[in-house]
Amino acid sequence: MSNLSDLGRILLILGGVIIVVGLVFLFAGRLPFLSFFGRLPGDINIRRGSTTFFFPLVSCILASVVLTVLLNLLLLLFRRR
Repeated sequence: MSNLSDLGRILLILGGVIIVVGLVFLFAGRLPFLSFFGRLPGDINIRRGSTTFFFPLVSCILASVVLTVLLNLLLLLFRRR
């Protein structure tokens, strides 16, 4: 039963982190220190006529690295030995 309790706690924490990250992305345009996100060198932006293709490649990699570090730190904090 203890394993299910630990799993539930981890899922609740992970859900909270996802909500916080979602709110940060939602308000990222209004926060001055996150205004560069999506406009980094390496983000793909192709405009041809009336068609625009945008893929934030470097921004996705940066977000992945930051989230990986944060989640690993959270797991280290809540891991019991």
